Amino acid sequence: MADTTGHPGEQAAQDPIKLIGIRETPLSVDEVFQAVGDAAAGGIALFVGTVRNHDGGADVDALGYSCHPTAEAEMRRIAEKVVADHPVRALAAVHRVGELAVGDLAVVVAVACPHRAEAFEACRKLIDDLKHEVPIWKHQQFSDGTEEWVGA
Repeated sequence: MADTTGHPGEQAAQDPIKLIGIRETPLSVDEVFQAVGDAAAGGIALFVGTVRNHDGGADVDALGYSCHPTAEAEMRRIAEKVVADHPVRALAAVHRVGELAVGDLAVVVAVACPHRAEAFEACRKLIDDLKHEVPIWKHQQFSDGTEEWVGA
């Protein structure tokens, strides 16, 4: 088999960050998936974070996300780091803010790379760093009347 490591499709794209956003409206998996379409990508990894009905053994009745004005810029900074460390062909990330219901999409990220292992690794790094570093806070209200703030 020929050595393809020098082929342009095996490298990161020139401008792979296709979509970064903080949204007050419902998120679309299709929008994120379409944003990372790339003919040189052999693997696209997509992560969808949804609002669950429990946390820490307690039932969640309501949930809201809020963010610092720098949140979108921080998302871009994290995306740029992922792009610098992985052969990313295309990357997209959107996070929802406001009041969400159980089952709503809270975050959708996707990464396209020449191969699946690279796509999985880059996508995991993207979502993990987004969750730990972007100033987005989750306010959970529990069935027992207690509440909790969680966030970066």
